[in-house]
Amino acid sequence: MPSRPRLLQRPHRDDVLISLAGLVGGVVLWSLGLVGGDSFPREPEALTLVPLVVMAGAELLRRTAPAVALCVAVPALAADQFAGSLIATIVMFTDVLYGAVVYGTPAMARKIPLATVYLTVVATVVPIAVYRTPASLLVGVVVGLVALTPAWTGWAIREHREAAAAERLRAEQTALLAELDRREAVTAERARMARELHDMVANHLSAIAIHSTAALSLKDATATERALGVIRENSVHGLAEMRRLIGLLRDAGDGGAPAPAPTLDALDTLLDQARATAAAGSGGQEFILRDDRPGGAAPLPAPVGLAAYRIVQESLTNALKHAGPGRVEVTLARLPDGPLEVGVTSPYDADRAAPRAPGSGSGLIGMRERVSLLDGTLETGPADGPSGRIWRVRATLPLTSGYAPETAHSPTDQEPQ
Repeated sequence: MPSRPRLLQRPHRDDVLISLAGLVGGVVLWSLGLVGGDSFPREPEALTLVPLVVMAGAELLRRTAPAVALCVAVPALAADQFAGSLIATIVMFTDVLYGAVVYGTPAMARKIPLATVYLTVVATVVPIAVYRTPASLLVGVVVGLVALTPAWTGWAIREHREAAAAERLRAEQTALLAELDRREAVTAERARMARELHDMVANHLSAIAIHSTAALSLKDATATERALGVIRENSVHGLAEMRRLIGLLRDAGDGGAPAPAPTLDALDTLLDQARATAAAGSGGQEFILRDDRPGGAAPLPAPVGLAAYRIVQESLTNALKHAGPGRVEVTLARLPDGPLEVGVTSPYDADRAAPRAPGSGSGLIGMRERVSLLDGTLETGPADGPSGRIWRVRATLPLTSGYAPETAHSPTDQEPQ
């Protein structure tokens, strides 16, 4: 439903009370004979009340239609000066002028105070120039009190209200941005938890699935016993890493430090597990680590070391599930002041019908997210190798300044936020 024009809106309750108070006060002053302007004829006597009634009507519009109220109030004030001045009429005019500045348009709020300055200057200079008496200065004083003072008071009040409104808007915007940041932080934390959980559990569960498949398919008691041993080992490691993640998520009330995140120093153990899984599952892969990093280099930042470890872990898990027989090679390279380069190559079998263990397809997504958080680059996909087609994973991880060394065990250093 369209809103009514402001002129047709119901007057504000305060404006009605002000109008009634001014009208009653003016009538009382008139009945007591407290009327000015004796130099002008006032016949009949009640003619003085006409500007009073008109000014009271203008008061009703001071908030809903300030421009109309001012246009009505100015002629009413002029008529009041000729018909016999009532102080109530003059006081109501100052309130109408004040309301025009406070509730009017921005253009009115700018122009009316300036106009009152010019009017006061003229009302001061002209009488002095014409009459050249000290008493003529009172004309400018009266005009300043009636016009200049309420106009500039209204301007000051309006500026204060607009500044307060701007501060409230700024506070609301700040609160909105804070809420958006909070939601973004929650989303990022959920994604980080999903990556960590996937990388910790997927490797061990994939090994368990491959070994259990081998144990079910082989009738050799020795091979079955060996497969069950590897299944138990991976179960224990998986539970340990699960407890580590839960310890990071839980608010530790005892003040105990959480277990340290895995680093590249544990790659030998990771490859031993992969070799045992490949042997039990008859995958035919050979796992080799080639570490070309210079000796004596500074420790890696904790986020870089963790990301590199998880990339290698996920790549080995994918090789156990998807790669054909052949050589799986893990390479690490780092220039003295350059980024860390991690590469994993494995035989690519495009004709393989199904993986040895089911997967969720989140591994490559997690690797890309980890590399993106470090402003690095990641290349994955099939390529031509010396002995045929290979699947290559190559990550470049900048050693961003400001990270803590990878030897730190603080929960905030486990991974970039």
